[in-house]
Parts: sequence; C-alpha cells; structure tokens
Amino acid sequence: MKSIRELTKEKPWLNWVIFFITVIVVFIIGLFAASIVERRSEAQLYFQMVQPIPDWEPDNAVWRENFPRQYQSYIKTLDTTYASKYHGSAMIDYLAKYPELVVMWAGYAFSRDYNQGRGHYYSVGDVQNTLRTGVPQPGTCWTCKSTDVPRLMNEIGVEQFYSSKWAEIGPEIKHPIGCQDCHDPKTMNLRITRPALVEAFARRGEDISKATLQEMRSLVCAQCHVEYYFKGPGTYLTFPWDEGLTAESMESYLDKVGHVDWVHALSKAPMIKTQHPDYELFKTGIHAKRGVSCADCHMPYMREGGVKFTDHHISSPLDNIANSCQVCHREGEAELKANVYEIQSRTSELRRIAEVNLATVHIEAKNAWDNGAKEADMKEILQLIRHAQWRWDFIAASNGMGFHSPGESLRVLATSIQKANEARILLATLFGKNGWEYPVKLPDISTKEKAQKYIGLDMEKLRQDKKDFKTNTLPAWLTHQENI
Repeated sequence: MKSIRELTKEKPWLNWVIFFITVIVVFIIGLFAASIVERRSEAQLYFQMVQPIPDWEPDNAVWRENFPRQYQSYIKTLDTTYASKYHGSAMIDYLAKYPELVVMWAGYAFSRDYNQGRGHYYSVGDVQNTLRTGVPQPGTCWTCKSTDVPRLMNEIGVEQFYSSKWAEIGPEIKHPIGCQDCHDPKTMNLRITRPALVEAFARRGEDISKATLQEMRSLVCAQCHVEYYFKGPGTYLTFPWDEGLTAESMESYLDKVGHVDWVHALSKAPMIKTQHPDYELFKTGIHAKRGVSCADCHMPYMREGGVKFTDHHISSPLDNIANSCQVCHREGEAELKANVYEIQSRTSELRRIAEVNLATVHIEAKNAWDNGAKEADMKEILQLIRHAQWRWDFIAASNGMGFHSPGESLRVLATSIQKANEARILLATLFGKNGWEYPVKLPDISTKEKAQKYIGLDMEKLRQDKKDFKTNTLPAWLTHQENI
C-alpha cells in the first residue's frame, strides 16, 4: 500500500483536499470550544447575584433582577386560558357545576362560593374576593397565600400571626405566592418557611432538616398542599398526621381530638372540611414510590444556553407533556393524555355518585329531625355522614381528579359511598319503625341557585354585604390587589 506522501506526489491535488478537510475540522472544533466556553460563562453568570436580596423579601419583582428566567416563567401563572378535561388554570364555579355541594356544605361558608383556584399569582386577590371571607376568619387563613406571611411570622411571632384576625392582617398581605415561600434569599436553597410542616414531621419523629434535595422538591409544596385544621382557641395551624397520612388515619386523629369544623345546618352532623391533601394522596401513588417529586412534573427543568432551571409556571403537566411526562414516558402526547383522562373519568364517576348520596342523606337526616328523631336515634347516623363526607372531600379537594394516586382515590371514594349508604339504611329503618313517610321527597337542587335557596341563603344580601365590607374596610388593600 502506498503512503500518503507517495500518493500526493502522484496526485498533487490531494494536498488541497487534505488542507481543506483540516481547515473544516479545526473550524468545527473551534465552534465546539467556543460553545463550551460560552455555556460555562452563562452558567457562571447565572449564579452571580446582581443585587443582594434582603431577608424575608416578599416582593417577587426584587428577585426578578437576579433570576429573570424563573420570574418570566412564574408570570405565566397569570394566564387563565388553559383548561384540561377536568382542571386547568381557568376559573370554574364548582357550585354551579356540582350543585349538590351547596347542600353538602349547608351552614358553612363554602356553600356560598367555591371556585377552582387559579394560578399562584392570584392567590391574594381570589381570597379577598370570595364570599367565604365575608364572615369573620382567623389570620391563619392567610398562611399559604402570600410571601408576606414568612415576613409577618418573623416580625410578630407564629402564634400571634395565627391568633390575629383575617381582616386585621389583611393590609399587610400584598404579594402573591412566590420566591420567598420556597427559597433562601442568600443561597437559593429550597427551605421550609411554614412551621406547621416542620412541626408535623417532628411529632412523627422525623427531622425534616435531613431531607434530600429531591425530597425538598416535594416538601416545599407540602407546606401548603396538605390537609390541616385549626387547633385550639388560638387557631394554631396543625397537620393531623400524628397517626399517619391516609384518609382513615387522619379521620381517626380528628375524631379523637374532637375536631369539628361546623355543625351541618340540615343533618346536624358534626362535620370536617377537608382542605387540599395533595401531598398525602400523592405519597400513596406510584410516582412518589418511584422517587418522582412534585416539581418533576409541575415544574420541569428547562434549558436556555448553558443554564438549566426549573419552569416556575407551576401548571398542569398536561399543558407541557413534552417536558414533564415524556421525560420518563415514551408514549406519544395523545396517548399519555388519554391515559390521564381515563383515570380522571373513573374518579369523577365515583365522585359524582358520592355527591348525590351525600346530598340525599343530609336531606333525609333533616327530615328525620323534623319528624321528631331523638339524638340517640341519630348518633351513629351522624357519625357515618361525617366520615362519608370527609372521605369524599379527601379526594374531591385534592388536585388532579385522582391522578396522583388512582387506586387510593377510587378506594377512598368507594368507602365514602359505602358509609353514606349505611347511614341511609339506618335512616330508612328509623323511618319505618316510626311510621314516617319514606322515601323522603327530595327538593329540586338541580342548580346552584335552587340549592342555595333551599338551604336558606340570601345570596343577593351576601354579595352586597361582601361589597360593603370591601368598600368600607379594605379600600387601599383592595385597590392594590385589583391593580396587580
């Protein structure tokens, strides 16, 4: 075989070919080198603080100067146009969609107004405007709504914050959920700013300060997306996790401590209002068991040049399947979305069965009282109603329509239906024993308006009262929020 030198002597033009190939290779290597240097420079610049952030800084715009990419994605929580089959960012009037809820919450402020929560940017304004805050509320209700909360807790103390009045603290609450809630301003490390979560783990013998980064990517969400109750006369925020995180274990705990959120206006059952036990339900699902965090799906990683950062839009993964679901799943978007909807539709079907049964049993219990039922006759029935509605609410109040833990969601809803029907059987037996007319003639509650009228709500007066309260009590505060 001839050498390169011999070949080039015979064919001089090969020298030019080799020369141009060498130039192209060197040029390509140079591009790669320049790209690497540029990306490293970008990454170094990303971690350089342009301006120091004060401790307990609540204004998200101040954080924007150092983290413009995150802030720009966070601002997208203003967008309320995305709607999936069951959820999304659009405002949904749940009482209009499911009028049985009005009867189920008779005597409680949720029967007045209950809308799907919008993006985090609306966290303060939506709480101000809901008719539920037209009745006196404790300052504790602000705990998960604003970056001003950690600042206030640091200034006046946690117990004082909880024991204050909602309207009293209101003028201090100006900034929606944001950076301060989850990040240390000096290191940007994830941190817990709501003490109730730390206290709940401590009572279970767990030290949350030893959590891994991946665990923290769920725990910062668990500060707020959890079940809780107000303990004692000081309305101290408490997570009922002492016996476990399942619906039954928390139900048992709340029974033992005798917690009652309200006495139902129709059935007189001592009720529990579930909040939003997203973290607890998620922990029973396959994603949690495989080590997936909340942020992996709701705040997937993004890249811009050499910078890797999380998407702070904090939205439904169905709105960003490529960056969330398809990081792990190789199926197409249409198939993945169909899989989610199949799970959610099954959950929705059982949920609706539970709601119809619960509204009916409250009305039947009212009829029993009207006929002269005694407390001894009703004690077991009311306990069954309490548990049935708690279990329904455990799934209904959680985001995701059962997707976070499909098997557990269906199981809990099934036990809700079972307990509601056990209560109805006992009521039917009571009616038969006393010769009272049965089945009970049910009122027309086919719309929100009809249901609210049935339970005795004067909605026109409530809306006017709320308007007067906002106008006379919170003018400066309200103006600030409505102009955001």
